Amino acid sequence: MTNLSAFLAQNAIKPDSQERVVSKRFVDPETKEPMKWQIVAVDSDRDEALRKQNTKRLPVPGKKNVFQPTTDYDAYLATLAVECTVFPNLHDVDLQNSYKVMGAEALLKKMLLPGEYAEYLKVVQNANGFDVGMDEAVEEAKN
Repeated sequence: MTNLSAFLAQNAIKPDSQERVVSKRFVDPETKEPMKWQIVAVDSDRDEALRKQNTKRLPVPGKKNVFQPTTDYDAYLATLAVECTVFPNLHDVDLQNSYKVMGAEALLKKMLLPGEYAEYLKVVQNANGFDVGMDEAVEEAKN
């Protein structure tokens, strides 16, 4: 017989926050070791809200008053990355001012090199349980 108590909220194992070195360019001034970023997962409700926030209704060519929802996958991943980043605080005004940007998404893109940014997006997706490759994820987001 199965034990349904394993599925009760209080018995579910909560996902741990992860610490990762995202870039070796950010080092602790005292230890000279690369700084670790802290990443947490979001729940499915929050993920759905982030997807909706980055979805637009675009008109279908040739069909009057017919619209199709289209998710801006790059914007969604940027928003998800910001939402999951606990440390450093990407909403910190002083940190944004030091890079001369406004907004956490702009800060994240300015702080990281393109390869670092792409790798960080993969880390964030993995932290949230997405184990699909980028091509599969793009196709899934389109549908």
